Amino acid sequence: MPPLLSRCLHPAARWRTLCLALALAVAAGLPAQAQPDQTPELGAITQRWLDGALAQTQGGALPLRLEVSVGQLDSRLRLAACARVEPYLPAGASLWGRTRLGLRCTDGPVRWNVFLPITVKAWGPAWVLAGNVAAGVVLTPQDAAEAEVDWAAEPAAIVANPQAWVGLIAARPLLAGQALRQNMVRAPELFKSGAPVRVVVQGAGYAVTSSGQAMSAGAEGQNVRVRMPNGRLIAGTVLADGTIEANF
Repeated sequence: MPPLLSRCLHPAARWRTLCLALALAVAAGLPAQAQPDQTPELGAITQRWLDGALAQTQGGALPLRLEVSVGQLDSRLRLAACARVEPYLPAGASLWGRTRLGLRCTDGPVRWNVFLPITVKAWGPAWVLAGNVAAGVVLTPQDAAEAEVDWAAEPAAIVANPQAWVGLIAARPLLAGQALRQNMVRAPELFKSGAPVRVVVQGAGYAVTSSGQAMSAGAEGQNVRVRMPNGRLIAGTVLADGTIEANF
């Protein structure tokens, strides 16, 4: 007699309840819920995979302290027994902030695929605003203080180096307690739209300088278009002194 059938005939109430649940699942055409002795424990599989993946992702390059919170599968799910469960990162997902981890059965009578919600926090040093800052205001060293924050709380990258934000302009109204991120600041404009600008074209062993008219306002590092005296439009990168380095 098959082991499961012999257990179904056992007088203990717990076996009768289990067999009834299995029978109802089969009758409804649904896979039975996986039992601990039939499917590897999903929590342990998930944790081992995350530990390895995060260790490779961080690689010691950043001074971050990682915390991972693993959510729960939908309680309505009923997973068929599976001898091998494979974790994977879905396309477009990353181990950063609120995300999800895929779990798929690769060795079982029914191949299933589910998604487990996870949250990855990355605590590290950053600069936090000491007070509100209006849009367009130039940031000074007194505007922020160093503190530990969750880098992964928002998609935009943290501005961790003070040289990367002191002297920049608030791109929008900023609030006290916010950690400075790249989308919150911008470089000051070096010239306005329509202003005369200096254009330099450099090549192997030569440099040609000319003048032109900026077609838009420009800040260091931005790409802008310039109308040359002959009417031709060229594109270039704004240098620190406001010169346009032509792109050819």
